[in-house]
Amino acid sequence: MLADANLDELLNEALLLTTELSTNAVEHARTELDIEVTADPAGLTVTVSDFASGPVDELTVGVRNVATDITEVAERGRGLLLVDHFASRWGTTYLPTGKGVWFRLDRPGPDRRRPGDFAAPASDPDGTEQTSTPSAGAMSALMQTTPDPYAEDPLPDFATSLLTRVAEMVGAAGGVVRLDRGDGQGSQVLARYGRQPRAGNDLLRVPLAVHRPYAGELELDTAPTAYARPLAVLTAERLSLHLENDRLRRADVRRQAWLTFLAEASELLAQSLDVELTMALIPQLVVPRLGQWCAVHTTDEWGRLRLAAASHADESMLPQLHATLREAGPDSIQARLREASRNGTQVPLGAPMEGFAVPLIARGQRLGTLAVGRHQRHRHDPDEIAVLEDVARRAALAIENARIHAERRRVAQTLQQSLLPPVLPVVEGIGFAAEYVPTGGDADVGGDFYDVVPMPDGRWLVVIGDVSGKGVQAAAVTGLVRDVIRVLAGDGKPLPEVLARLNETLVERGAGRYCTLALAAVGPGEGGRLDVGLHLAGHDRPVLLHSGGGPATFVGTGGTALGLLDAIASPTAEIALDPGDCLVFYTDGVTERRRGRELFGTGRLRDAAAPLAGYSADVVAARLRATAINFSMEEPRDDIAILVLRNDAV
Repeated sequence: MLADANLDELLNEALLLTTELSTNAVEHARTELDIEVTADPAGLTVTVSDFASGPVDELTVGVRNVATDITEVAERGRGLLLVDHFASRWGTTYLPTGKGVWFRLDRPGPDRRRPGDFAAPASDPDGTEQTSTPSAGAMSALMQTTPDPYAEDPLPDFATSLLTRVAEMVGAAGGVVRLDRGDGQGSQVLARYGRQPRAGNDLLRVPLAVHRPYAGELELDTAPTAYARPLAVLTAERLSLHLENDRLRRADVRRQAWLTFLAEASELLAQSLDVELTMALIPQLVVPRLGQWCAVHTTDEWGRLRLAAASHADESMLPQLHATLREAGPDSIQARLREASRNGTQVPLGAPMEGFAVPLIARGQRLGTLAVGRHQRHRHDPDEIAVLEDVARRAALAIENARIHAERRRVAQTLQQSLLPPVLPVVEGIGFAAEYVPTGGDADVGGDFYDVVPMPDGRWLVVIGDVSGKGVQAAAVTGLVRDVIRVLAGDGKPLPEVLARLNETLVERGAGRYCTLALAAVGPGEGGRLDVGLHLAGHDRPVLLHSGGGPATFVGTGGTALGLLDAIASPTAEIALDPGDCLVFYTDGVTERRRGRELFGTGRLRDAAAPLAGYSADVVAARLRATAINFSMEEPRDDIAILVLRNDAV
C-alpha cells in the first residue's frame, strides 16, 4: 500500500510501530485483531484493534506520552513508548467490539525532520540539554538484523554486529556481550566492541532474557539514560530471541544424541548374558560421558551391598575411589548407597565424591545401586539425570537377564551332567573313553547321551543314543531311556527284549519324541579277543579300527528307531575285536557338523579315524573331537558325543 501511495520512505517506521502494537494485542488482549491502513499524499494512518471487552467511555486522540522514567516505561510497555516517539500523532479508541490504538505518520516536509530522526542534543532557551530520541530507521535496522544461517556458529558475528550498531547509536565507548551456556565453561565473551567497559556508575548493564542453563548480559560503557536504556533493552531482547533459538537447537541436538546413546547402550547391554561382564560394562558406558566416576553395587541375599565394578575418568584416582566407597559411617557414601537401595529413590552424595545414586530395580526386585559422580566443572542438568535414570533401568534389566540366563545355564549343565555317567568304569583288558560337547546354546539341554552299564553275566553294556529335540522335555525322555536301559539290563534281560520294552515305553510316555540307540554287549572271547553283540535302533553305524592296519570300516546293521512304531526290528551283529582294535560310536552332531553348506559327513569321519588305529581309547576320542570341532568356526548346532570301546589286551 505504501509503495502504491509513494510512501516508501515511511515503511520502516510503519512496520516497526505496527509490529509493536500487534504484539501488544496478541500478548495482552489474546484475541484476533484488525489492522486498518489509510494512506494519503501527506502520510498514512494505521489503527490496530482487538476484540477484548472493556469500558466504552471516551475517545482519546493525540495524547502525548511524557514519561521519561525507564521504570514507568517498563510498566506501561515499550510499544506505546515507540509510538509516542515516532508518530506524528497517536491515540486510543474504545468501541463496543473492542479497543484499539492508532497512529499517524506524516511525510517529512522541508521545514521539519522525519518523525523520530536522530538529532544532536539541543539546548532549551534556559540552557538545559534536551534528550533526543533514537532514529526509527536505526531501530528498524536493529529489529531486522538476523544471523547468517550458513555460518558454522552465526551467533558471535550476529551479536558483534548488533552490539556495534547499538553502541554507535548511543555513543558508547565500548561494549561487551557475555554468555554462559551452562556447559561448565563459565561466562564467555560472545561479542565485544571498542574498549573494555569500565566498572562504575556510567556502565549500562542489561540482562539477557534467556532460559536456564543459559545466562548472560549486555554491557555498554555509557550512561543509563532514558534514551540509551530502551535501545539496550531492545537490543538485548533481539539477541535473546536468537540465543533462545540456539539453546533450543542445541537442546534438540543433545536430546537426539542422548537417544542415540541410549539405543547403543541398550544394544551393548543386551548382547552380554554374562553377569560379571554386564556389570563391568555399565561404568564404561557412563564415564566420562555422564559423570566423572561411576560405581555399581549389587545386593546379596542378606541385603548387603557389594562393589561389583567401578570406573574413573582419571585412572590414577581409582584407588582413592575404592577407598572412599569402602568407608563406613553414618555420613559415608556407603550409608547413602544403602539408603538409595532400601528406599528405591535417587539419593545425593556429598563430599568428597559428589554425585548421586540411583537404585537398580528390575521386575520389582532391587538389585543394587548405580552411583555417578558429577563432572568437575558443572553439575548434572535435568536431561543428564533423566538419561542416567534410564541407563540405570536398562542396566538393571540387563543384569537381571544375565542372572536369569546364568541360573538357567547352571540348571542345564546340572541336568546334562545327571544324564551322563560321572566317570567311565575301569575294566581290565577293556578301554573306555568318551567326549561330549554341548551345543553352542549351553542354556539348553541336549538329547545326546552315553553310558556303560555292568550286566549280570559279567559283560558290559555300551550305550549311546540321541533323543529328538532339545530342552527340558528332551532331557526328561533321555533320563527315561537311560533309566529303563539300566533297570532292564541289570535284570539280565536280552538286548532285543530291552529294545522292545524301551520302544513300548517311548510310544506310551515319550510325548511324541523318538530315540536312536546303539547297544553293544562286550565280553571276553578266545585268544584275548572281545566279543561284541551290536544292536542298532536307527543309529549310525560305528567305525571299526584295526590295529594291524587296513582301512577303517563301518560295521553293524541298521534297525528301527524307538518310539515311532509299535513293532521294531533290530538285527544283531557279532563283531570280534582283536587286541588293539576299537569301535568308535558317535551321534549325528559329529557327522552333521556344518561349514556353510558342507557337512562333516561319515566319510570324513572314517578318514579321520583311520590313522588313529593302535592309539589308546582316550587319544582316539580326543583326536576325533578336535577334528570335528575344528571343521567349522561356528558354534556346534547339535550336541557332539563320541564313545570309544577298545580291546586293551596285551
